[in-house]
Amino acid sequence: MAESTWRDWMEIWLTELAEYLPPAPGYELSLRLTDDREIQTYNANYRAKDRPTDVLAFASLEVDVPTDEEIRREEPLYLGDLIISVETARKQAEEHGHSPRRELAWLAAHGLLHLLGWDHPDETSLQEMLSLQEALLESVEIENG
Repeated sequence: MAESTWRDWMEIWLTELAEYLPPAPGYELSLRLTDDREIQTYNANYRAKDRPTDVLAFASLEVDVPTDEEIRREEPLYLGDLIISVETARKQAEEHGHSPRRELAWLAAHGLLHLLGWDHPDETSLQEMLSLQEALLESVEIENG
């Protein structure tokens, strides 16, 4: 079997997460893979944290944008933007003893959940989110390790 792509992962994950999605004929998001320097700029500008981070998610569903009902029935729903630092992902993969591919998938799944409104303000919600992330990775056959 050919190795899966980012697009494959997102399509599978959006199917898995259908109960958390508003109805739409399709879904879109942007994914930017970058380095620590660039993600630090975004983190400083949008979160007032002047340091690199692993993933940023800018959810479009958090903003009430008036739309024409006909457009909503015909056009894909834009979920938002994900930005992942490949540089940080590589470091974290080494620290956790798994592949950079797994770390990138983990960060993409984490960011996608944020786009859909998930958050982790406390330990219970964090554990729920991490459990769902692990299930998403299993759904695209990315093993732990």
